[in-house]
Amino acid sequence: MTEKTFQIIDKEPVYQGFFRMEKFRLRHTLFAGGWSKTISREIFYRGFCVGVLLYDPDADAVVLIEQFRIGAMLQPDRAWLVEIVAGAIEAGETAEEVAYRESQEEAGCEIEELLYINEFFTTPGCSTEKITLFCGKVDSRKISGIHGLAEEDEDIQVKVVGFPDAYQMIYNGTIESAIPIVAIQWLALNREMLRQKWCAG
Repeated sequence: MTEKTFQIIDKEPVYQGFFRMEKFRLRHTLFAGGWSKTISREIFYRGFCVGVLLYDPDADAVVLIEQFRIGAMLQPDRAWLVEIVAGAIEAGETAEEVAYRESQEEAGCEIEELLYINEFFTTPGCSTEKITLFCGKVDSRKISGIHGLAEEDEDIQVKVVGFPDAYQMIYNGTIESAIPIVAIQWLALNREMLRQKWCAG
């Protein structure tokens, strides 16, 4: 079997703003042997991020958020996406610390217990973004309202949705973002285990 490797020939900055993009010229080994021709690709730097599915096992409900997303605005009537709490890992932070911080900032919510789910790339064809996904136990009885950081121009509507309704939102197209789809499908597979572990009494 051919060793899998690649060679970066050169790179140049394309854009530096709220995000960063660089253009690479590179080549890589082929499964059939030998090397590819030199190819040109752009990388969108997003870094490492965290998503946390906030779940109330006693109410069998999840906490969802809704906010404007520029990447969805080419479909103007779908520019506000239903998602789960998420955010970027800043320098010096752990993924767990981000889960607790973002739950407060985006949903005004205290996590009682945090469970690691998995890690995955979101769009590796063009972006470096990698998500660490958690499930957080919460008490949803006082969770509602509009949240987000004013200095980041966040305008986030929070809602508590029963699990059956949240699951149905995947199939009727209400939820179109990949991270909440992954999280809710994980919950569908692990919900009974969580309720046995986390429910009062």
